[in-house]
Amino acid sequence: IGQGKNKTQTQRKKMYEEEIKKAAKAIKEAQYVLFTAGAGLGVDSGLPDFRGPEGFWKAYPPMEKLGLKFPMMSNPIWFVKDPEFAWGFWGHRYHLYTNATPHYGFEVMKKIAKDKDYFIFTSNVDGAFQKAGFDEDRIIECHGAVSHMQCTKPCKARERVWKSEGLNVEVDQTTFKATNQLPTCRICGGLARFNVLMFSDCYWVSDRYDIQDDNYRKWMSRVQKDSKVVVIEVGAGTAVPTVRYESQGKAKGPNGTLIRINLRDSDAPEDAISIPLGGKDALMRIEKELNL
Repeated sequence: IGQGKNKTQTQRKKMYEEEIKKAAKAIKEAQYVLFTAGAGLGVDSGLPDFRGPEGFWKAYPPMEKLGLKFPMMSNPIWFVKDPEFAWGFWGHRYHLYTNATPHYGFEVMKKIAKDKDYFIFTSNVDGAFQKAGFDEDRIIECHGAVSHMQCTKPCKARERVWKSEGLNVEVDQTTFKATNQLPTCRICGGLARFNVLMFSDCYWVSDRYDIQDDNYRKWMSRVQKDSKVVVIEVGAGTAVPTVRYESQGKAKGPNGTLIRINLRDSDAPEDAISIPLGGKDALMRIEKELNL
C-alpha cells in the first residue's frame, strides 16, 4: 500500500510540474494578462472561504444554531429585521478583511503584471488587491467591497458611495450582534451598510462598480485580436460561478489561454491548464519556473 501511495504522489507531482511549465510558457508569451479571483485566493491570507454550510458555520458558530447559511445571512433584509445582527456579521467580516495581510502569491502576481498589460476581475470584497499595491484603475470588484459604504435605502444624491475609513464595529462574539452605535449614512443620517452586492439585493448602489466596469471595457477594447491573452484564475469555486464564467469567456479563441488554479474545483475546459493546488503554492511554483 505504501509503495502504491508513493507512486500516486510521484505521478501527481509530475503532473503538477508539467502544468506549471505550460502555465509559465503561456504567461511568458502573452502580451495581456487577466487575473481573476474568487474566495479561495484569500485562504492563504487566513481568510475563510465559506465553502459549504460547514465552512461558514465554523467561522460563525451562532449562525449554525439559527440554521442560517451564508446566502441567507448575506442578505440586505437583516438591516431591516435586525440591524445589530446585520452589522455584527458585516462588522466582523470588515475587521477580518482589513486586518488580513495579502500573502506572497499577490507579490508573484505583481511580478507577472510588471511587464504586461493587465487587469483584475474579482468577486472578493476584501480589497486585497488594492492593499497589495495593484493599480485601483485596473481592478473590477463584481460584488463590490467593504472598503466603501452606502445608505440602506439608498439615497439618490450624488457621491452616494463613500470610503469606510475609521470604521469601528464592536461585536459580541457570543451573539454576533453589534454593541456600539451603528454606522449611519453621511447624506440622510439613516442606517448605512457596505457597498457590497448581497443575495436578493435590490438596494446595491452600483456607481463605483460602473466606473470599474467602464475601465474594464476600455482595457478589453485594447486587447488586439491577434495578441496572446492569458487568464490566471485563482480560487474561484463552482457555488457562485461568476468568476469561472468570466475566465472561460475571456480565454476563448485561438490566442487565449486559461490557467485555472484551484485545490478542489480544478475541472476546466479541455484546452485549459488546470493546476489542482492552493493559490499561493501554485503561484510560487510558477514564479520559480519563470525565474522572476
